[in-house]
Amino acid sequence: MQKVLTGDDVANTTRHLPLSGLVVLDLTIVRAGPTCVRHLADWGADVIRIEPPSETGEPLIGSRDSPDFENLHRNKRAMYLNLKDPAGYAAFMKMVERADVIVENMRAPVKHRLKIAWEDVHKVNPRLVYGSISGFGQDGPYAGRAGVDQIVQGMGGLMSITGMPGQGPVRVGIAISDLTAGNLLALGIMMALYERERTGVGRWVQTSLLEAQIFMLDFQAARYLMKGEVAGQAGNDHPTSAPSGVLETANGHINLSATSGQQWATLCDTLGHPEWKQKPEWKTAADRWSDKANLIEAIATETRKQSTEHWVDLFDGLGLPCGPIYAIDKMFDDPQVRHLGMAAPIDHPKQGPTAMVASPLGFSGLPREIRQPTAPGGTHTDEVLGWLGYSSSEIDDLRRNRVI
Repeated sequence: MQKVLTGDDVANTTRHLPLSGLVVLDLTIVRAGPTCVRHLADWGADVIRIEPPSETGEPLIGSRDSPDFENLHRNKRAMYLNLKDPAGYAAFMKMVERADVIVENMRAPVKHRLKIAWEDVHKVNPRLVYGSISGFGQDGPYAGRAGVDQIVQGMGGLMSITGMPGQGPVRVGIAISDLTAGNLLALGIMMALYERERTGVGRWVQTSLLEAQIFMLDFQAARYLMKGEVAGQAGNDHPTSAPSGVLETANGHINLSATSGQQWATLCDTLGHPEWKQKPEWKTAADRWSDKANLIEAIATETRKQSTEHWVDLFDGLGLPCGPIYAIDKMFDDPQVRHLGMAAPIDHPKQGPTAMVASPLGFSGLPREIRQPTAPGGTHTDEVLGWLGYSSSEIDDLRRNRVI
């Protein structure tokens, strides 16, 4: 049985990592907040995940043994603490005094009711950086609403441009609003920590699923703001350039992009149709876009004659961006994915040798490894309270009173 992470373990195993020495209090649930905190934990911060005492030992959503929960909460310490109890609140405020960062994704009214909002903790520890994710923002007409990824995919415009033309709204296959909000908050927290080196004072860093989703619309949103163009569904084709999208092959599909003049000329010659370069309907990039349905079908007529492997090897050798379309199992078996180490091995105390999704970040001289699997709920409660100065008898009293 692999031993669980302790405070000493954190110090010993992370001192070579970029965020070693940072103490982070994790009050997050579900996905967006934990995505942010995972970045901090993976790169050396001492993250203390704080959960309310539970009758069942299960989190509010999902199972502790699920791949999802395990993937989100690795490399952290875990404790139970009832913030609604005065004794639990007092212990939390002791932690605030010693922490560098708090991350939360509660609805705005909840943290104010618990008296753990920015205003409450900043006066206790002015150096603290406080990171918040909400569904729709910390104020405004929707501030009190609960926000989940799919709702925001719809409200943020994404579902209107996803899917085949005329298909109706389509959800993206991952929780993209959650994940993007978490990634952006991690970036904002690091900015605030950098500024704190100069000023000695922390900031409240905020984002929301809605803001993150609109940000991710990127050029589609810019097209509307600057030119009044409302994008629609483009299916598997690029929304503004051609040819760029999915093509059938003899045994499946490939993605291919040949949108520049040189790439288009190379493609025409390679497919044995140099005359396409002079075809009036396809002469310019704008022409090719306007006639993309006929263009794609003409190209697909040729790509259907050979296998995916044939075309990928051929086009790649010519410098044309292309690639196969994998199911997830095939993706992890790709030689480049294996080389990058995106399946990080770990010896799990329950599941034995397994793997988790590695951090997508790379630092020279540092491995991308999972140091510790997700700790069972409350594993480090006594240790953290001892770090705060509580005696064994005081900890026993807190447990008897169901504070921990």
